[in-house]
Amino acid sequence: MDNLTPEQRKKNMQNIKNKDTKPEIILRKMLWSKGIRYRKNIKNVLGKPDICIKKYKLAIFCDSDFWHGRLYKENKSIPKINQGYWIPKLERNIARDTYVSDELLKQGWTVFRFLESDIKKNAGYCVEQILEYLKAYTASGD
Repeated sequence: MDNLTPEQRKKNMQNIKNKDTKPEIILRKMLWSKGIRYRKNIKNVLGKPDICIKKYKLAIFCDSDFWHGRLYKENKSIPKINQGYWIPKLERNIARDTYVSDELLKQGWTVFRFLESDIKKNAGYCVEQILEYLKAYTASGD
């Protein structure tokens, strides 16, 4: 049983950010400091990547551990309340992420998906992967 009233739960859910989250901001600031210029939440690119560099056809997603199913897949955080809603919801999110990544790849994009925990633990490594891709892209002359 949920220990919040429906109004409290609604307010709680409305306050969950879907853009400009702390992990996104961390990654963006690091990329900007390295001289990487990007656009954020581009609407005309499938999935509205959190960070997008159209010139290099690079889409970067900063995924929440909970909403994108990392904790669910590891059986660490399956909501105890209303599992009939949450389990299908998380599975749909995972399926949507796979679909978006596959479609972008078919369109010639490169997709990076970083989980919030990975960004928080080692944002430098995430940025390094992006920089290596950009360096290889420019070296290939595309």
